[in-house]
Amino acid sequence: MHLTDITMFWGPASGGVRRYILAKRAFCAEHSGLRHTLLVPGATASESNEGVLAMRTLPAMRLIGGKGYRFPLRLQPWIDQLKDIRPDVIEAGDPYRLAWAAVRAGRALDVPVVGFFHSDLSRMTALRFGDWTREPIRRYIQHLYGHYDWVFAPSQVMADRLRSLGLTKVTAQPLGVDTVVFSPERRSQAVRRNLGIPDEARVLVYAGRNAIEKNLPTLFETVRRLGAPYHLLLIGPDMPRVDDIPMTIVDYVADIEVLAGLLASSDALVHAGDQETFGLVIAEGMAAGLPVIGINSSAVPELVDDTVGALAEAGSLDAFVAAVESVFARDPMALGQAARERVVRHFGWSVRFGQMFGRLAQLQHHGMIDDPSLKLLR
Repeated sequence: MHLTDITMFWGPASGGVRRYILAKRAFCAEHSGLRHTLLVPGATASESNEGVLAMRTLPAMRLIGGKGYRFPLRLQPWIDQLKDIRPDVIEAGDPYRLAWAAVRAGRALDVPVVGFFHSDLSRMTALRFGDWTREPIRRYIQHLYGHYDWVFAPSQVMADRLRSLGLTKVTAQPLGVDTVVFSPERRSQAVRRNLGIPDEARVLVYAGRNAIEKNLPTLFETVRRLGAPYHLLLIGPDMPRVDDIPMTIVDYVADIEVLAGLLASSDALVHAGDQETFGLVIAEGMAAGLPVIGINSSAVPELVDDTVGALAEAGSLDAFVAAVESVFARDPMALGQAARERVVRHFGWSVRFGQMFGRLAQLQHHGMIDDPSLKLLR
């Protein structure tokens, strides 16, 4: 099978979608019969080919304030590229311009087109521009994905949300983690000392974007209320600094082995976001042996319960503080071990991609996927 991914979620500071695609390409390289081509925006047109792995870029406008992301204006060059690549299956990773290029190229080539619902567009736009945007965005999502042969959602709650829009060709297809790279074995006291973090600190780590839906002020106020020995470690670009709490900031980390070491060398992962479609960094933290304190909303409860951490109700700072305290009042190392065991059992990339390519083969040969209601396993 020759799969082509097309997405504008590809830039110098890309996070979860980039790691997902890179892991997929590694899986293709290791399994006979699979080829992968990546088609993404760039500063210039380029092409590389390394056997079963190929990559092409087309020039696109750089978004002002968009952290390196680029937005294509004309569809036809992208359609032409897809037609020239001639994949067996096309996967579109964003709901914007390139999503429509994928649909049109797929029809021209008579190959199935899959959309991956990485981002809950209706909720994100409502946060930024107001609730009035929800209904028109929902109609747009329904219209866009109604043209697709199938849609993958990274969690059951997202699959249910798509089905509530009247879309029927939807499958929950969870993401995964490289459980070799993200491992407790990378824990190092030297990592903490190099960052100037005291040995006795309880390090609460967050890795990701500085975005409104991530609710970073909740993390700041939590550490402020808890006091010593809690210490906040933020990993990501453009993180805000708060002077009255113990905190350390590490800029965007492109090397996942470095990221894995930072996570494993912390004591718990904290995530106050309530809009997660899967929660990739949560799963990565769990693989690194960390208990997780998160929000009982969106996809997070499909990963986290009280056997691997604690959940707080959305919008309650008191509940989030209490959740952190509850983790450290129990046995955080045992919780972290249980978290890793869960991820290794159910969310390793080999498990996830084995399932995904089986489903894509069904779609390629039979025009449908026969297990769309498969739920996440604990």
